[in-house]
Amino acid sequence: MSKKIVDYIIIGQGICGTFLSWDLIKAGKSVLVIDESSPFSASKVASGVINPVTGRRIVRTWEIETLMPYAVQAYAEIGNELGLNLIRQCNILDFHSTPQMKLAFNERLPNEKTYLKLPENANQWNEYFNPSFGIGEINPCWLIDIQAMLDGWRKKLIEQDVLLNIHFNLSDASILEDKIIYQDYTAKKIIFCDGTTGFKNPYFHLLPFAPNKGEALIASIPDLPSTHIYKQGISIVPWRDGLYWIGSSYEWNFTDSNPSTAFKNKTEQQLKQWLKLPYTIVDHLASVRPANMERRPFIGFHPIHSTVGIMNGMGSKGCSLAPFFANQFTENILNANALDPLADLNRFRKILSR
Repeated sequence: MSKKIVDYIIIGQGICGTFLSWDLIKAGKSVLVIDESSPFSASKVASGVINPVTGRRIVRTWEIETLMPYAVQAYAEIGNELGLNLIRQCNILDFHSTPQMKLAFNERLPNEKTYLKLPENANQWNEYFNPSFGIGEINPCWLIDIQAMLDGWRKKLIEQDVLLNIHFNLSDASILEDKIIYQDYTAKKIIFCDGTTGFKNPYFHLLPFAPNKGEALIASIPDLPSTHIYKQGISIVPWRDGLYWIGSSYEWNFTDSNPSTAFKNKTEQQLKQWLKLPYTIVDHLASVRPANMERRPFIGFHPIHSTVGIMNGMGSKGCSLAPFFANQFTENILNANALDPLADLNRFRKILSR
């Protein structure tokens, strides 16, 4: 039987694999995406929020001036292709949890007029919350329907007969100097967009991955307006099916990837003190994020095995990072355009060449 020839094999169909396959197909290239469906991947349990500021000092996230406009356009474009509305502006109301947090916000306000504001008619939110130390607004923020995008693009790949819903075993592939052979397929290159599975990949296991566990509760809060994201330590985010995503934790030391009673109890205690409305918990999710010690992506091809590539390490910023860097990686692959040095895998050339 003759082999089916494709340009690229992509392992994983999370946010990275979705955007990379979308960009390559738009550029006229053929792909095979291999992804065993899992309901608890980091992409599928993410809140879908693009927030332009971060941390207690409320500083701009890395390259947000470039990343956010590109992401807004990319989600709108892929949504149009799928016939879905995937993105909407949904600003964050930041309920200050301490006087120090209020002071930090107010001190940043004069110097960060692009993203920080005081909300109009802040008192209206007293009906829903206990705003102990006032409210700030982060604007603009964006909310992505990640699940709808992943499901919609998966359906499209299946219709085009370019998705294998199977677990990929590297031992079943032949990685050669000029091509990849896997089952009935041959490809020019293979690119791993497989999130936490990539931690054990023998080609990339020396990269400074730092797995990070996150948990979230899914709740019904019928009387809460879905016009905003609400934040006070934890975030209450409009999700799908009229529900809310409430989280998340960032655990660097954990023994398993399962939902924990400790997180549920702590989060419900926070809600009891902050939220005035009745709610019902309908689900509890947990997943491990593909984070890394540098908090910058891993993008590029192996310095020795040039047919093996990676797009990984997005951590909790995948919604904003993946669209831009998938396009940049595509331009690098097809036109040899340079990658951002802080994302380029070449910065680990010595480590990976051992």
